[in-house]
Amino acid sequence: MKVFLVEDEFVVREGIKKNVDWAGHGYDFCGEASDGELAWPMIQKERPDIVITDIKMPFMDGLELTALIKKELPQTEVVILSGYAEFEYAQEAMRMGVAHYLTKPIRGEELLAEIDVVAEKIRQRRQEQLIRDKYRREMAENRILEQKKLFQNMVSGSKKMTDLLEDAQRLQMDISAIWYNIVLIKFSSIRHTPQEYSGSILEAEQKLEEALAERRILLFDRNTEGKALLVLADSEQEAEDTVDFIREKTVEAMGKHTSLRYFAGVGEAVNRLGSLPRSFETAGHAFAYRYLLEENRFLRCSELGSGLVAEKETDDFSMRNLDPREVDRNRVQVFLRQGDREEIRFFLEEFFNRMGSGAMRSLMFRKYIAMDVYFAVSMFYDEMNLDRDQLEEFAPSDRELSTVEGTIGYLSGLIDRVLELRDRSADNRYDHLICEVKEYIEQNYADEHLSLQSVSSYVNFSPNHLSTIFSQQTGMTFIRYLTDYRMNKAKELLRCTSRRSADISVEVGYKDPHYFSYLFKKTQGMTPTQYRSHKET
Repeated sequence: MKVFLVEDEFVVREGIKKNVDWAGHGYDFCGEASDGELAWPMIQKERPDIVITDIKMPFMDGLELTALIKKELPQTEVVILSGYAEFEYAQEAMRMGVAHYLTKPIRGEELLAEIDVVAEKIRQRRQEQLIRDKYRREMAENRILEQKKLFQNMVSGSKKMTDLLEDAQRLQMDISAIWYNIVLIKFSSIRHTPQEYSGSILEAEQKLEEALAERRILLFDRNTEGKALLVLADSEQEAEDTVDFIREKTVEAMGKHTSLRYFAGVGEAVNRLGSLPRSFETAGHAFAYRYLLEENRFLRCSELGSGLVAEKETDDFSMRNLDPREVDRNRVQVFLRQGDREEIRFFLEEFFNRMGSGAMRSLMFRKYIAMDVYFAVSMFYDEMNLDRDQLEEFAPSDRELSTVEGTIGYLSGLIDRVLELRDRSADNRYDHLICEVKEYIEQNYADEHLSLQSVSSYVNFSPNHLSTIFSQQTGMTFIRYLTDYRMNKAKELLRCTSRRSADISVEVGYKDPHYFSYLFKKTQGMTPTQYRSHKET
C-alpha cells in the first residue's frame, strides 16, 4: 500500500513521516508535499493507494485536491487530517467520499490504526474486483457464443438495425460505421483435418487478433471455417486500406509456420449496416475458392468472374473454351470432406466459372460434369461406409440437366444430401467426443487448472469448435457444465460432511475460497454456510 502525505506545517509533516514505522507495518511512504498544487502532479505520477491531506493549505486546499483525486483516481482513498473541526468541513469531505476525517493533533499509533482500517477496505475491494474479473473471464465462452449469434443476425438480415445495435451494445461492441466490409479468413494445417486442434493455428490466430486491435476491426469465430472480420471505416478508401492492413498482418502472423496455409475471401464494401448480407455473400463466393486454389491467397470478390452467364444454349462446344486442368474431381472430394452446406452454391458456381467461358452452356458438357460429380459423391459414400444404393434416386436425368440452373439445382441437391449424411455421421462421432469430455471432467474436476483450453488439447480439438459442439450436443456451454458439476459436488460435501467450506472449495477445484463462495452464491442463490444450515433444518 502506497501512502502520500500533503501537509503545509513542516513540523507536523516531519512528525507523521518519521514517527510512524510505515515500512514496518507494510506501507510504502511514497511522497510528500506542502500543498495541493505541488502534490497533484506527484500524486498523478505515484498513484498512491492512500492520500493523507490537511484541509487548510495555501494555493490548493485539501477539498480541492480531494475533488481532483476522486475524479481522476477514484480507487485512491483520501484521509482528511485537519486542526479544524468545524462541521461544514467534515460534512463537505464526507460528501466527496473521503475515507476518514481526523482532527489534529493525533498520535502516530492512532493515525496508523485509522490507516489500517482504510487499507483493509482497499484490500477487500481489490479482492472483490479480482473475483468479478475471474468470473467474467471464465464466462467468456458465453460471450463468444453471443458474438456468433450477433454476426449471424447481421449477415442474414434477420434483425432490424436498432435490434442489432442494442445486441452489440450489450456485448460492448461498437458496430456503428459509415462503411463496412467483411473478410472471411482461415488458417489451416496441411497435416490436420479441419476439426483437429493445431497449436500453430491457434498461435497464428492469436498473433493476427493482437495485430488487428490497432484498427476498427471486429473479429467473430466461425468454428472450423476460421474467422470473420468485420471492417468498420469512415470511407470506402479506408475500408480498402484496412483490408490491405489485414493481409499484411496475416502474412506476419504466419511467421515461420511452413506447415500452415491461409486463405481469405474479401467481400464488397457497403455503406450501410443493412447491406452486410451482400458483403457476406460476396465474401463467401471468394472464400469458396479455397477448395479450388491451393496457394496462400487474399481473394477479393472483384477478382472473380462474372458468374454463370445465361446465354443461348448450344451443343457446339469447343474444347478451346475449356481448361482441362479445372475439371478436377479431387476438388469436389475436398469440398465433400470440408465444406459447409451453406457454401454449396458458391462452390459450384466458382467451380464451373473456372472451366472456361461458355462451358456450362453446352448440354453435352453439363452431362459430363454432372456424372463426374456423381462419381465423386459415390466415392465419398464408400469413404464414409454408406450404402451406395441410396444414391440411385439421385442419378442425374436429362430433364434436370436441360438448363444451367437445373444442373446447378441438381448438383446442389446431390451435394447437400451427402453433406447432411456426413454431418449426421459426425454427430454420432461427437456423441463419443462429448462422453469423453464429460468423463475427463469427472476425473479432473478438482484440478483448478481444468478449462476449455486444457480439455480441447486433451481431445485434440480447437477450443472454439469444441465449445460449439458441446453447446449443441448438451444445450449448455462447457463452463456452465463444469461449474454445475463442481457446485453439485460441493453441495454433496456440504450435506454429507462436516468439512470446512474452504476445504470443500479446494476439493471441487477452487483454490480461492472467496471465489468459491462468490460463485456458489451466484449459482445457488445462497452462501455455502446458508446452504448447509438450510439442509440441516
